[in-house]
Amino acid sequence: MPFNIDFQHIAQMAIDWVVSSGFSILIIVVLAFIGLKVARLLATRMMSVFLHRQDDMEVKKRAETLGSLIRYVLSVSILGVAVVMILGECGVEIGPILAAAGVLGLAVGFGAQSLVKDVLAGFFILLDDQIRVGDVVNVAGKGGLVERVTLRLIILRDLAGNVHYVPCGQISVVTNMTKDYSQYVFDIGVAYRENVDEVFGVIKEVGADLRGDKNFKDDILDDIEILGLDQFADSAVIIKARFKTRPIKQWGVAREFNRRLKIAFDARNIEIPFPHVTLYPGQDKDGTAPALHVSRLEDSAAA
Repeated sequence: MPFNIDFQHIAQMAIDWVVSSGFSILIIVVLAFIGLKVARLLATRMMSVFLHRQDDMEVKKRAETLGSLIRYVLSVSILGVAVVMILGECGVEIGPILAAAGVLGLAVGFGAQSLVKDVLAGFFILLDDQIRVGDVVNVAGKGGLVERVTLRLIILRDLAGNVHYVPCGQISVVTNMTKDYSQYVFDIGVAYRENVDEVFGVIKEVGADLRGDKNFKDDILDDIEILGLDQFADSAVIIKARFKTRPIKQWGVAREFNRRLKIAFDARNIEIPFPHVTLYPGQDKDGTAPALHVSRLEDSAAA
């Protein structure tokens, strides 16, 4: 039998499809393209609103990280909706596809819930500007200098050189010791016999000299603040004071201040006491006390 092709019928079917579905698919593609452009612009605008200090390189890096994540989520969502709509226009039953995608997404969600938790936690840590590279922080029981921040990990190096990789999902509390500025709190113990006002004067003098030193004046932001006599300890009275410094400079300032304060106390014969022990042998009911035998080391050696 001769095989006849009805080109006219095929052309009519193509025209009908273009008129009915092709035009709708074209509109979907155009709208998806516009949506991707809007998503990119929206991500950029959102980052410029939340992260206003765009002259800071670290802020720019954080903005790029967050912006890329927002663009990715929006792009995947827009493309997914567009593909489903196009399949529907082509006559494909999308109900089973959506059901299969839902089951697959649920399975992936259960399998990667730890990863999702880390990424979401990292997103909000970056968004809130809680941690930046170069900060000294305590997170999840680990402390150190922040070397890298990603959406999934915080990488710290402690004083001993150990590197800690902390998943963002395990972080519930962030203690940032170098956010904008730092402060070092001193607990200065002196003997009970000392004149507290005199000690205050010595502390202020040492603090003023340190702040005037060319090697430390740029690191110290304010005069030393004496908070007062804080407590009566077993062998000393404790005076609390603090220095406000540039971020991460508080420990160097504190070490130099302690060195100078020790020299000043020695020069003025102000005692920094060590623990004292008072021996009480007790007392009988009749008022007599048991004998307390005391001997000198020289006597014991001679015997």
